[in-house]
Amino acid sequence: MAQDRVALYLQDAHDLREGMKLAQYAEKNNFEAVWQAESRLVRDAIVPMAAFAAVTERIKVGSGVINNWTRNIGLLAATFLTLDDLAPDRIICGIGAWWDPLAANVGIERRKPMLAMRETIEVMRKLLNMENVTYEGEFHKVKGIELDVVHGRREPRHVPIMIGATGPKMMEMTGAIADGAVLNYCVPPEYNEAALNQLKKGAESAGRTLDDIDRPQLVVCSVDNDKAKALDGARWLLTQYIAQQPHITKASNTPQETVQQIQSILGWPATKEQIKEAMKLVPDELVQHITASGTPEEVKAKVRQYVANGCTCPILYPLGDPYLMIEVFSDGYGSN
Repeated sequence: MAQDRVALYLQDAHDLREGMKLAQYAEKNNFEAVWQAESRLVRDAIVPMAAFAAVTERIKVGSGVINNWTRNIGLLAATFLTLDDLAPDRIICGIGAWWDPLAANVGIERRKPMLAMRETIEVMRKLLNMENVTYEGEFHKVKGIELDVVHGRREPRHVPIMIGATGPKMMEMTGAIADGAVLNYCVPPEYNEAALNQLKKGAESAGRTLDDIDRPQLVVCSVDNDKAKALDGARWLLTQYIAQQPHITKASNTPQETVQQIQSILGWPATKEQIKEAMKLVPDELVQHITASGTPEEVKAKVRQYVANGCTCPILYPLGDPYLMIEVFSDGYGSN
């Protein structure tokens, strides 16, 4: 029987050197990949990816996800060429359309996000294929550029490009042009049904099938032998997301009254005291509905639900003891 695919997701909850140790521990425990987030203005993805790649031998290293607005296309391709030099054939480019108000607050106008993403992927692919590129798009205008490798490998680089899509149109386009979709977290397993329909539609429009589209999925995973402790670990995160990210309340059917109560308690950025107070409003049922939280057996069962609903590789975001989570999933997520 083939090894269950499973990956580790890191944001900024761990010291960077601790993240390096976790990447090594995940590799030792048969994890397929380690993905580094880049969302809030806290930690870029590229430096940690290089650190993880440098201290491991086999595990893949992905960006989960960078945005397509803040690095010009030449630099973006050169960055992934450099990472591939460090860890040949182990690098994955996860890329997304970013979000407001953060983008607007740093001066980025996210207009025509689908066209911008399509152009980014078209030009980046050509550059990583070691082509000389001239391209006259709306967002990318390049003239006779190529990756100028003088000292090193000149052959095309194999860097899968995965789009972190959320909206149905971006999901459909992902099915048509990307190697895969990084599916979102803090959603119930049944969220995947609509996402897969859109991916399939896009894939078929490009003469492909759904099986050609990899579908790794971020999954919040809070595991502890003490179930109450595990649920509180996830509740801490969800409380903040419910207040700040409307797509999560929509996907999880959180009552609007609950959302408003939580928002009235939490400031921006929220203090630990505010989160602790607002956590009381997030019921166990919601935590268990949109995360994999509880005892080792319960989290494995929940992860199996995401896989049954089309996720090809769970990317587990550890809340609580990350080493315990890695050990729990070292043999995959099949029945014990």
